[in-house]
Amino acid sequence: MIRQTLKDFDIRQIAESGQCFRLRPVSGSETASEPNANDTYSLTAWGEYLEISQEGTEVSFSCTEEEFESRWKSYFDLETDYGGFKQAIDPEDFYLQEAARIGGGIRILRQELWETIVTFIISQQNNIPRIRKCVDALCREFGEERESFRKEAYRVFPAPEALAGTSEERLRELGLGYRAPYLVKTARMVCEGAVDLEALPGLDCEKAREELLKLCGVGVKVADCICLFALHHIEAFPVDTHIKAMLKRYPEGFPFERYQGFAGVLQQYAFYKETRQWQ
Repeated sequence: MIRQTLKDFDIRQIAESGQCFRLRPVSGSETASEPNANDTYSLTAWGEYLEISQEGTEVSFSCTEEEFESRWKSYFDLETDYGGFKQAIDPEDFYLQEAARIGGGIRILRQELWETIVTFIISQQNNIPRIRKCVDALCREFGEERESFRKEAYRVFPAPEALAGTSEERLRELGLGYRAPYLVKTARMVCEGAVDLEALPGLDCEKAREELLKLCGVGVKVADCICLFALHHIEAFPVDTHIKAMLKRYPEGFPFERYQGFAGVLQQYAFYKETRQWQ
């Protein structure tokens, strides 16, 4: 267990920001009455299990110093100055100022690419609780079992080969609905090399988006989510119904030029503000 003092970091806000579906409150943590009041969350990512506890700016990670430095510091994007992003917001843009105040502890996670592709295909026309339920079903059915530091079993996210080898019918039985054929076809495309996932991190945002759009079930919004949450192109700006509503506040257009290079961070603040009442 290691402890860090972190600014601009709120594990509850990150968990509720709609970017990661295997970051969950540990039993009892979700009843805390105030943000950062003894929040404890579990995370399964990159095949590993982690627990994160937060009280104020003090954050504990259930890992060694070496594991923190090699994996989790990057995963939570802890070396990026999010305070600078917030300071760059137009002082007269009261909406974005408020969104940053409400969701200013959110950071853009560096998630595993394949998992992000699958979870955001699932996310279409879906809500966060149902997405989590579908992801859990996939992991229980197809994910490799491992043991946590608590000596408890957990499941890693299934590899492309596992989904490529199943049937649409089985995925429908697991609650995937009309997304079932998308997942099977996309998994088979990846296994056959139709899209080279290993090459995507080396592409700029526009070229990465073009490649992702080749995958079955991946449209512009999902491709932008993958660019933002897995490839860490923080200029990517996914637009769903909530963000469309937000954009109506800008009749002359959202000021992308002012926020060039980090508009995706502001998108997350806005998304969190717009969706809090439904979570």
